[in-house]
Amino acid sequence: MTKRLGVIGAGGHGKVVADVAERAGWPQIVFLDVRFGEGDRAHAHWPLVAVPEDAAANGCDGYFVAIGNGHVRQQWCEWLQDNGLPLVSLIDPAAVVSNYVTIEAGVLIVAGAVVNVDSCLSVGAIVNTRASVDHDCHVGPYSHICPAAALAGTVRVGAHSWLGIGSQVKQGVCIGDDVVVGAGATVVSDISNNLTVVGTPARSL
Repeated sequence: MTKRLGVIGAGGHGKVVADVAERAGWPQIVFLDVRFGEGDRAHAHWPLVAVPEDAAANGCDGYFVAIGNGHVRQQWCEWLQDNGLPLVSLIDPAAVVSNYVTIEAGVLIVAGAVVNVDSCLSVGAIVNTRASVDHDCHVGPYSHICPAAALAGTVRVGAHSWLGIGSQVKQGVCIGDDVVVGAGATVVSDISNNLTVVGTPARSL
Protein backbone atom coordinates (compact mmCIF):
# COMPACT_ATOMS: atom_id res chain seq x y z
CA MET A 1 0.00 0.00 0.00
CA THR A 2 1.29 3.47 -0.90
CA LYS A 3 2.13 5.55 2.15
CA ARG A 4 0.46 8.95 2.12
CA LEU A 5 1.58 11.98 4.14
CA GLY A 6 -0.73 14.90 4.84
CA VAL A 7 1.05 18.23 5.28
CA ILE A 8 -0.90 20.96 7.08
CA GLY A 9 0.19 24.33 5.72
CA ALA A 10 0.86 24.97 2.04
CA GLY A 11 3.18 27.98 2.25
CA GLY A 12 6.87 28.12 1.40
CA HIS A 13 7.80 26.20 4.52
CA GLY A 14 5.32 23.52 3.50
CA LYS A 15 7.08 23.18 0.16
CA VAL A 16 10.38 22.53 1.98
CA VAL A 17 8.64 19.99 4.25
CA ALA A 18 7.16 18.12 1.28
CA ASP A 19 10.54 17.99 -0.42
CA VAL A 20 12.17 16.60 2.73
CA ALA A 21 9.37 14.07 3.10
CA GLU A 22 9.78 12.89 -0.48
CA ARG A 23 13.51 12.36 0.00
CA ALA A 24 12.81 10.63 3.31
CA GLY A 25 10.74 8.01 1.52
CA TRP A 26 7.12 9.21 1.56
CA PRO A 27 5.88 8.29 -1.94
CA GLN A 28 2.65 10.29 -1.82
CA ILE A 29 2.31 13.76 -0.29
CA VAL A 30 -0.80 15.93 -0.15
CA PHE A 31 -1.46 19.36 1.34
CA LEU A 32 -4.27 20.42 3.65
CA ASP A 33 -4.69 24.18 3.85
CA VAL A 34 -7.32 26.83 4.51
CA ARG A 35 -6.87 27.93 0.89
CA PHE A 36 -8.42 24.70 -0.41
CA GLY A 37 -10.95 25.61 -3.07
CA GLU A 38 -8.76 28.27 -4.65
CA GLY A 39 -7.00 25.62 -6.76
CA ASP A 40 -6.19 21.94 -6.79
CA ARG A 41 -2.45 22.26 -6.25
CA ALA A 42 -0.50 23.82 -3.41
CA HIS A 43 2.69 23.90 -5.47
CA ALA A 44 3.76 22.54 -8.82
CA HIS A 45 4.49 19.07 -7.46
CA TRP A 46 1.90 18.18 -4.79
CA PRO A 47 -1.91 18.38 -4.70
CA LEU A 48 -4.00 20.45 -2.30
CA VAL A 49 -6.82 18.13 -1.25
CA ALA A 50 -8.71 19.59 1.72
CA VAL A 51 -8.86 22.04 4.58
CA PRO A 52 -6.96 20.84 7.69
CA GLU A 53 -10.17 20.09 9.60
CA ASP A 54 -10.92 17.36 7.04
CA ALA A 55 -7.61 15.57 7.67
CA ALA A 56 -9.23 12.41 9.03
CA ALA A 57 -11.26 11.95 5.85
CA ASN A 58 -8.20 11.88 3.60
CA GLY A 59 -6.75 8.51 4.54
CA CYS A 60 -3.22 9.60 5.34
CA ASP A 61 -0.76 7.34 7.16
CA GLY A 62 0.88 10.30 8.89
CA TYR A 63 0.62 14.07 9.24
CA PHE A 64 3.08 16.92 9.57
CA VAL A 65 2.38 20.54 10.52
CA ALA A 66 4.32 22.88 8.24
CA ILE A 67 3.48 26.23 9.83
CA GLY A 68 6.29 28.59 10.79
CA ASN A 69 4.60 30.30 13.74
CA GLY A 70 5.38 28.12 16.75
CA HIS A 71 2.18 28.84 18.63
CA VAL A 72 0.00 28.05 15.60
CA ARG A 73 2.12 24.96 14.91
CA GLN A 74 1.44 23.82 18.46
CA GLN A 75 -2.32 24.28 18.04
CA TRP A 76 -2.41 22.04 14.96
CA CYS A 77 -0.03 19.43 16.39
CA GLU A 78 -2.21 19.15 19.48
CA TRP A 79 -5.34 19.03 17.32
CA LEU A 80 -3.92 16.07 15.39
CA GLN A 81 -2.98 14.25 18.57
CA ASP A 82 -6.33 14.99 20.23
CA ASN A 83 -8.08 13.49 17.19
CA GLY A 84 -5.94 10.35 17.17
CA LEU A 85 -4.14 11.26 13.93
CA PRO A 86 -0.46 10.25 13.76
CA LEU A 87 1.98 13.17 13.99
CA VAL A 88 5.30 12.20 12.40
CA SER A 89 8.81 13.63 12.35
CA LEU A 90 10.79 14.16 9.14
CA ILE A 91 14.56 13.87 8.79
CA ASP A 92 16.23 14.67 5.49
CA PRO A 93 18.64 11.87 4.49
CA ALA A 94 21.25 14.57 3.85
CA ALA A 95 21.20 15.58 7.55
CA VAL A 96 23.68 14.09 10.04
CA VAL A 97 21.88 12.98 13.19
CA SER A 98 23.46 10.93 15.97
CA ASN A 99 21.86 7.61 16.84
CA TYR A 100 21.70 8.94 20.39
CA VAL A 101 19.44 11.93 19.82
CA THR A 102 15.93 12.06 21.30
CA ILE A 103 13.46 13.20 18.65
CA GLU A 104 9.86 13.81 19.67
CA ALA A 105 6.83 13.97 17.35
CA GLY A 106 6.44 16.65 14.69
CA VAL A 107 10.16 17.50 14.42
CA LEU A 108 11.72 18.64 11.14
CA ILE A 109 15.45 18.26 10.37
CA VAL A 110 16.41 19.71 6.99
CA ALA A 111 19.29 18.88 4.62
CA GLY A 112 22.78 19.74 5.84
CA ALA A 113 21.76 20.01 9.49
CA VAL A 114 23.87 18.30 12.17
CA VAL A 115 22.45 17.12 15.49
CA ASN A 116 24.99 15.59 17.82
CA VAL A 117 24.96 12.97 20.55
CA ASP A 118 22.62 13.16 23.56
CA SER A 119 20.71 16.17 22.31
CA CYS A 120 16.92 16.35 22.54
CA LEU A 121 14.55 17.90 20.01
CA SER A 122 11.16 18.46 21.60
CA VAL A 123 7.80 18.20 19.87
CA GLY A 124 7.36 20.44 16.84
CA ALA A 125 10.96 21.72 16.78
CA ILE A 126 12.64 22.73 13.51
CA VAL A 127 16.37 22.36 12.76
CA ASN A 128 16.65 24.08 9.41
CA THR A 129 19.14 23.94 6.53
CA ARG A 130 22.79 23.61 7.66
CA ALA A 131 21.92 24.40 11.28
CA SER A 132 24.12 22.77 13.93
CA VAL A 133 22.99 21.44 17.31
CA ASP A 134 25.95 20.13 19.25
CA HIS A 135 26.11 17.54 22.03
CA ASP A 136 23.75 17.57 25.02
CA CYS A 137 21.57 20.41 23.74
CA HIS A 138 17.86 20.67 24.42
CA VAL A 139 15.67 22.41 21.86
CA GLY A 140 12.28 23.16 23.39
CA PRO A 141 8.86 22.55 21.90
CA TYR A 142 7.91 24.44 18.76
CA SER A 143 11.23 26.32 18.58
CA HIS A 144 13.01 27.01 15.30
CA ILE A 145 16.76 26.81 14.74
CA CYS A 146 16.99 28.73 11.46
CA PRO A 147 19.35 28.03 8.54
CA ALA A 148 23.06 28.04 9.44
CA ALA A 149 22.40 28.82 13.11
CA ALA A 150 24.81 27.05 15.47
CA LEU A 151 24.33 25.85 19.04
CA ALA A 152 27.47 24.82 20.90
CA GLY A 153 27.30 22.00 23.45
CA THR A 154 24.84 21.93 26.38
CA VAL A 155 22.73 24.84 25.13
CA ARG A 156 19.10 24.89 26.26
CA VAL A 157 16.41 26.60 24.18
CA GLY A 158 12.92 27.08 25.61
CA ALA A 159 9.54 26.80 23.93
CA HIS A 160 8.47 28.82 20.87
CA SER A 161 11.85 30.51 20.43
CA TRP A 162 13.32 31.57 17.09
CA LEU A 163 17.07 31.57 16.49
CA GLY A 164 17.65 33.59 13.33
CA ILE A 165 19.71 32.68 10.30
CA GLY A 166 23.42 32.48 11.03
CA SER A 167 23.09 33.13 14.77
CA GLN A 168 25.51 31.49 17.18
CA VAL A 169 25.05 30.40 20.80
CA LYS A 170 27.97 29.84 23.17
CA GLN A 171 28.20 26.53 25.06
CA GLY A 172 26.16 26.20 28.21
CA VAL A 173 23.86 29.14 27.52
CA CYS A 174 20.15 28.96 28.37
CA ILE A 175 17.64 30.71 26.12
CA GLY A 176 14.13 31.18 27.50
CA ASP A 177 10.66 30.80 26.02
CA ASP A 178 9.38 33.04 23.20
CA VAL A 179 12.83 34.49 22.53
CA VAL A 180 13.83 35.92 19.14
CA VAL A 181 17.54 35.88 18.34
CA GLY A 182 18.30 38.15 15.40
CA ALA A 183 20.07 37.03 12.24
CA GLY A 184 23.80 36.75 12.76
CA ALA A 185 23.62 37.48 16.50
CA THR A 186 26.13 35.90 18.91
CA VAL A 187 24.61 34.82 22.21
CA VAL A 188 27.21 34.53 24.99
CA SER A 189 25.01 34.71 28.11
CA ASP A 190 21.58 33.50 29.22
CA ILE A 191 18.49 35.13 27.68
CA SER A 192 15.28 35.51 29.69
CA ASN A 193 11.80 34.75 28.38
CA ASN A 194 10.05 37.00 25.85
CA LEU A 195 13.12 38.97 24.73
CA THR A 196 14.39 39.90 21.29
CA VAL A 197 18.19 40.08 21.10
CA VAL A 198 20.47 41.24 18.30
CA GLY A 199 24.15 41.92 17.64
CA THR A 200 27.51 40.62 18.88
CA PRO A 201 27.39 40.06 21.74
CA ALA A 202 23.61 39.78 21.62
CA ARG A 203 21.70 42.42 23.58
CA SER A 204 17.98 42.97 24.03
CA LEU A 205 16.18 45.61 22.02
